[in-house]
Amino acid sequence: MDPTIIGTFGLIAVLILLVLRVPIGFVLASVATICTFLYYAFRSGRGFDFSRGLSPTLSLIQSNAFEFLHSYSLSMVPMFIAAGHLAYHSRISTDIYSAMRVWLVRLPGGLAIASLFGCGGFSAITGSSMACASSMGRICIPEMRRWNYDPRLASSTVAMGGTLGALIPPSVLFIIYGLFTETSVSQLFLAGILPGLLTLAGFVVTVLVWVRLRPGIAPLSDETTTTRDKVRAAGLAWPALMLMVIVIGGIYGGYLTATEAAAISLMFALVFGLLSRRLDWQMIRSSFIDTATQSAALFFIAAGAKIFVSFISLTGVTHAFVDLVAAADLAPWQLLAVIALMYLVLGMFLDPLGTMLLTLPFVVPLIEGMGMDLIWFGVIVVKLLEIGLVTPPMGLNVFVIASVGGKDSDATTAFKGVARFLIVDLAVLVLLLAFPMISLVIPNSMN
Repeated sequence: MDPTIIGTFGLIAVLILLVLRVPIGFVLASVATICTFLYYAFRSGRGFDFSRGLSPTLSLIQSNAFEFLHSYSLSMVPMFIAAGHLAYHSRISTDIYSAMRVWLVRLPGGLAIASLFGCGGFSAITGSSMACASSMGRICIPEMRRWNYDPRLASSTVAMGGTLGALIPPSVLFIIYGLFTETSVSQLFLAGILPGLLTLAGFVVTVLVWVRLRPGIAPLSDETTTTRDKVRAAGLAWPALMLMVIVIGGIYGGYLTATEAAAISLMFALVFGLLSRRLDWQMIRSSFIDTATQSAALFFIAAGAKIFVSFISLTGVTHAFVDLVAAADLAPWQLLAVIALMYLVLGMFLDPLGTMLLTLPFVVPLIEGMGMDLIWFGVIVVKLLEIGLVTPPMGLNVFVIASVGGKDSDATTAFKGVARFLIVDLAVLVLLLAFPMISLVIPNSMN
C-alpha cells in the first residue's frame, strides 16, 4: 500500500474524530499507532502480515514516547504549573489586581484596566490562559458588577486578559512549541515579552476608547484612596514582581535556563506562602494534585502528538504537502496569510494545544523552506492560538468566564464585548507579521 495513502487516510481520520469531539490525545496516539501498524504490515509489496507490522510499530511508539517524556526541558512544565497554583493559593497573583485596583480606581474604566493588568501579572506567573480567566474571573467580574460596570465590559476584559497567558512568559504553549520544533524555549519566552506587552497596551486603549464613547458602561467609583493606601497596595505586589524577575530577568541576563527559572519560581512561591502563613498543608496538597492532573493530561496529548509526527514523517505526507505548496508558487506573504487563516479557523473549533500539535508537522517545513525564523514564527503561532481562545463558536476563555462570572456573564454577552478587542488583536497580529523585529529584538540582544 502506498505510504502517502496511509498517511492521508490517517490525517483524515484524525480530523473526523476531532469533529466528533474525541479527546485529541487519544485521537493522535490511536490513529498514529493503527496507521503505523498498517504501514509496516503491508510493506514490501506482499500481502498483510500481522507479525511484520507489530514489532516496528511497538518500537516506534516506545522510543518516541520515552524520548519525549524523559526530556529534561519538559520538566519545566509541571514546575511552572505548580508555581502558578501555589502563587494563586498564597494570593501572590491576585495581589497584582488588588494593587492596580487601588491605583486606578478613580480612572474611567479603571477597574477594567486593573483587571487587564491583573490578568497580565497572573499570566506571567502561571503561563495558563484558562487558569488565568478562571481565577481572575471569580475576583474581577463581581467587583466590576458591584460598581455597575456593563456586563459586556466586565466579562470581555477578563476573557481577553486571560489570553495574555499564551504570550507573556512563562507560557506552556511556548514550551511545547520549543520542544517540537527544537528551538530554544528561553528565546521563545523572551520573544513573547514585547508582543505580550503590545497586546496588553492595545487592550487598555480599547477600554479607554470604549468608556470615552460610552461613559455609562463604567461609572466612576466614589471610593477614595490615600497615598498611604497606594504605597501599601504597591508593597503587596512585590512577590509577583520577584517571580517575573526570576523568569524574565534570570533568562535574559543569562543567569538561568528556562528549566532553572521554573525550579526557582516554584521554590520561591512555596517558601513565601509558608513564611507569610498564606499557605497551609491542605493548599499545598491541592496544588500538587492539580499540578499532577494537568501535567499528566498535557504529557499524554504531547506524547500522542510525538507519535503522530513520527508517523506523518514516516509516510512522507509532509514532503508531499510541501511539494504541493511549492508547486503553487506562493509568495511568503501569501503563505503566511494562508497559514494564519488556517489557524484562525481551527481555533474556532479546537483547543490551542491540539491545534498547534496537529499543524506543526506541516507548517514548520514550509516556514523553514522559506528561510523564516522559527522563533518569530512561534510568536505568530501562539498569537493566533491566543485569538482562537476568544473566537466563537469555541472560545474556551469565554466559556470559562461564563461558568465563573455569575448570572450576567453568559457567553453571548462576553462575545459581544470581545468583538471590540479582537480588532486590536488582529492589528497586533499584522504588526508582528510585518515587523518580525518586534518579536526578535529582545532574544537577539542576548547574543
